[in-house]
Amino acid sequence: MRTTDAIIIGAGQAGLAMSHCLAAHGIDHVVLERGRVAERWRSERWDSLRLLTPNWMSRLPGWSYRGDDPDGFMTMPEVVAHLEGYAAAAPVESGVAVHALHPALFGYRLETSAGTFAARAVVIATGQCDLPHIPAMAAALPKAIRQVTPSCYRNPGRLPPGGVLVVGASASGVQIAEEIHRSGRPVTLAVGRHTRLPRRWRGRDILDWMQRAGVLEERAEQVRDLAAARAQPSLQLIGRHASLDLGTLRAIGVRVAGRLEAIAGARVTLRDDLAETTEAAQRTLDRLLARLGAVADAEGAPDEPHPPPLAPFASSLRGIDLAADGIRTVLWATGFRRNYAWLRLPVLDAAGEIRHQGGVTPMPGLYVLGLRFLRRRNSNFLDGVGADAEALAAELHAHLATQRRAAA
Repeated sequence: MRTTDAIIIGAGQAGLAMSHCLAAHGIDHVVLERGRVAERWRSERWDSLRLLTPNWMSRLPGWSYRGDDPDGFMTMPEVVAHLEGYAAAAPVESGVAVHALHPALFGYRLETSAGTFAARAVVIATGQCDLPHIPAMAAALPKAIRQVTPSCYRNPGRLPPGGVLVVGASASGVQIAEEIHRSGRPVTLAVGRHTRLPRRWRGRDILDWMQRAGVLEERAEQVRDLAAARAQPSLQLIGRHASLDLGTLRAIGVRVAGRLEAIAGARVTLRDDLAETTEAAQRTLDRLLARLGAVADAEGAPDEPHPPPLAPFASSLRGIDLAADGIRTVLWATGFRRNYAWLRLPVLDAAGEIRHQGGVTPMPGLYVLGLRFLRRRNSNFLDGVGADAEALAAELHAHLATQRRAAA
């Protein structure tokens, strides 16, 4: 059995940031990674995807973007190289899958593909985007319909011939819908809740204004409904200097429809709720830009109106016969869930999520990092996980000190 003070599970940006912070405290630790450093960035992203945050936001503790295009957006190979450089000094053990995490007298015992590990503290850094969430209704689709998720989608050429139904209109859904449509395939987009944003506004990237206004660093205890904040759909942004929303997609020929409601064989039922969801997105957009506008005014930024409401959509489709429409693929851009089946500890809530306060779980010495709005609104961003890692490293250091005093 191998022993150490702390074990970090996952070598993405969260795990690597935590490793850096533990090293700064002089804490002996190891990072266990089931694949390679930044594995999801390598193998679970489509070919053309670029980071949705500008390069200047690629900041981690002790590490930041060093290129000559701070306002550009990294490709996936560039993100991997960025994280590989950061991981150079980290004690990462690749190809080690954690099968079970148990409590033990000394702390925790981990059963892995490389044998048993023991540690006095453990940090779960497996991230927000673990397993794609596919609604249960998907099981009713005929086998002739190919089902894919953003994690396994690579490019339009790998899809069967024919049309595509994209379900979900957050960042992944709108980008993939645009790419597939521009490849020459007919695309229908089933729209649910979404967060519309311009890429740039009043002379700056929208995320620059959000940082200047303190939106991204807003703390969990400052919001009225933390559960609702954590459940918000991802921002409708793309990794280029342009905006992409439902109006843009409609203009290029994507068929925009309401929320997918039910499936019965090749027949899908849709809600007639586009007006409702687009109006809700506009209200959210207007509230945010009003807040950012106060900061922009104070800085003397050039005036620019809010993006106007989208022109009304025609009456929504209420149903589609996939076979008659020539739709051969359904792409589920419906978010992610976390899989903690290996976690043999009483820390999961009724929904299967880890119970925690700012990443500190009810089990002494067990922490979680990299989840949405863990401590701040940008907790799961490449640019935001570092602050959480620093705070949790201090918590972990204090825990180990308490254990040492108790043993003395």
